[in-house]
Formats: sequence, C-alpha cells, structure tokens
Amino acid sequence: MARYILGRLAALLFVLFAVSVINFTIMHAVPGGPFDEDKQPLSGAAKANIMRKYGLDKPAWQQYVNYMSNALRLDFGISFQQPTMTVIELIASRWPVTMQVGLMTLLIVFGFGIPLGITAAYYQNSWIDNALTLFSMLGITLPSFVLAYFLLMLFAVQLDWFPMRGWGDSTCLLNNEQWKTGYFCSDWVMPVLAYSLGPMAVIARFTRASVVDTIRSDFVRTARSKGLGERMVMTRHVFRSALIPVVTVGGPMIPDLMTGSIFIESTFSINGLGRFFVTSAFNRDYPMLMAIALLIAGLWGLMNLLTDIVYTLVDPRVRLGTERG
Repeated sequence: MARYILGRLAALLFVLFAVSVINFTIMHAVPGGPFDEDKQPLSGAAKANIMRKYGLDKPAWQQYVNYMSNALRLDFGISFQQPTMTVIELIASRWPVTMQVGLMTLLIVFGFGIPLGITAAYYQNSWIDNALTLFSMLGITLPSFVLAYFLLMLFAVQLDWFPMRGWGDSTCLLNNEQWKTGYFCSDWVMPVLAYSLGPMAVIARFTRASVVDTIRSDFVRTARSKGLGERMVMTRHVFRSALIPVVTVGGPMIPDLMTGSIFIESTFSINGLGRFFVTSAFNRDYPMLMAIALLIAGLWGLMNLLTDIVYTLVDPRVRLGTERG
C-alpha cells in the first residue's frame, strides 16, 4: 500500500509539472498583458519599471524557471491585482468561503442523492421511481446559473424570504422564533441549493442504476433464498456493492465543488475562490492563475488517490487496482 501511494504521489508531481507548463504557455501565448494601456494608463518608464519589478521583462522560459523555483519553496509571488498581498494570503482569505459553500453542498449532494437513488431503485418502475427519475433528469439538464436566477426571482424578489446577495452577512437560522446571528445564515440557502441540484441528480442517477444492477445479481438472490430479511439484504449486500460506481462518480466531484463555482459565486456576489479566479483571468494576474491551477490539479490528484483507497474499504476484493480471484 505504501509503495502504491508513493508511486501515485510521484505521478502527481509530474502532473503538476505538466499543468504548470501548459498553463504558463497559454497565459503568455494570449495577446496582451497585465499592464497594458487598456487596463491602466502608464507611461513608458513606469510600465518598464513595473515589468522589471515582477520579472516580466525577462524571456518566458526564464520567467517560468524563476516562478517554479520559488513555488517549490511555497512562494507563489505577489498578486498583480492586489500588490500589497501575496498569493498565499489572498487564497487563504478567499478559499475558506468557497470551502464552506462546497462542504454544505457536499452534505446535500451525498446526504440526499444516495437515499433518493436507493429509493428509486427499491421502488423500480413505480410512480416514485418515475418522479425521482424526472427530478434527476431536470437537475442534470438545468444549468446552475439558470436555477440560481430562478431562485432569486422567486424567493428573493417575489417572496422576499432570503437576501439576494452575500454570504454570512445577514440574518441567521430561526432560534426561539428569532433570527439570530451565528447559527444558520439565511443567505446560505439559495447558493447551496443552486450549486447542489446538478451533482445531487448525478449521484441519484448513478446510485439508482448501480443498486438496480446489484439487486439482479446472483449473490443477492442467494441471500434472499437463505431467508435473510429485506433490510439485511439491502444494507449488507446490495448497498455496499452498489457503492463502487457511486464512489467513482462522487470522488471527482469533491475537488470540483471545493474549488468554487464561477456562476454561483458571481450570481450571489460571494467573494470566494471561483469568482476571484475569473477576475484574475481578466486582469492577467499570472501568479494567481498559476497558483490556482496548481491547487486545483493537486486536489484532483489527491482526490483520485483517495478514491482508489476507498475502493479497498468498500470492496475487499480490490487491492491496488487488482482483484483477488
């Protein structure tokens, strides 16, 4: 196991190197730069001084070598947008908000998606299955930003139940019939709902398909023929075997949800990492773009490794990508 993990971590280092090269090449291949006249009026001398300060006057290959040598020491430079803060400080200030949105979304995605899929599979071809299938298809096909605007129009404009913008800045959950700060903020509701519907529908669909396929397996029929109760069959035989495809789909969702949604954070004016990534792209903030790209790639690699390890816990036959006969 340790050898396998070390091998995967070594492969992740190569992936991070490839991501850094591709990202750096694309950034510098696009016409324009962070200090062009259309972004901020600068004299020739002032622009030359700024380019020299950030090392942008050097050849591209030397810029890359300098950046990566500093990145190996966890020094990702200073943001062009906010030169008083380092990239690490900016990420540390924005990412906690995005992680809070992502964690709450994950709770809904897996907490509701898996039970909905199991229920649809258990009542296969019934009206319950049809209703849950329709709900899942709606969630998969409906873009998150469309749902976000629908929620805004209904609950913020028409009903005035929730605030339109912000995150954690307004009234919080009802406690003793009074809205009090510090519990569950009302402006959490719409962003999390809009963000979670699509992934929850995907998890529900894959859970249903996996459970239906497992129910038809020979070992499940054998368990029932031995006289085991339906609850015992579902919990000890069906559910555990059906989890493997769900882990395959759900694992990559975690880094995706934890690094922010451009549409959700922009629609609800949440100052998270996803929204800041957009402004960094528009402003050609090279250090910030490189750091966020490496962060996302690293999270994806670690999550894929963790998913493979979870396989061994869900299915004892799986051992480091192989199966025992």
